[in-house]
Amino acid sequence: MDSIISLAQNNTVIAVILALGLLYFLYRKPKLFFILLLLGLFLAGLYYMITSMGGAGSAQKKRLIQQEEKQAD
Repeated sequence: MDSIISLAQNNTVIAVILALGLLYFLYRKPKLFFILLLLGLFLAGLYYMITSMGGAGSAQKKRLIQQEEKQAD
């Protein structure tokens, strides 16, 4: 969530254009807006799941490397 907020703060013009585009879709084509909204939520959840699994895997890898180094000593 912090990365999204910092992206919007650093790229204000892009964030405003995206917000206006979404408001346009909400007004003109609500069905397409909700499809885009659900797709975005799904992709955000998928990204969160992949990054959380990757973080746990890298932490376990570091722990295994440290154990091997201790055994080598």
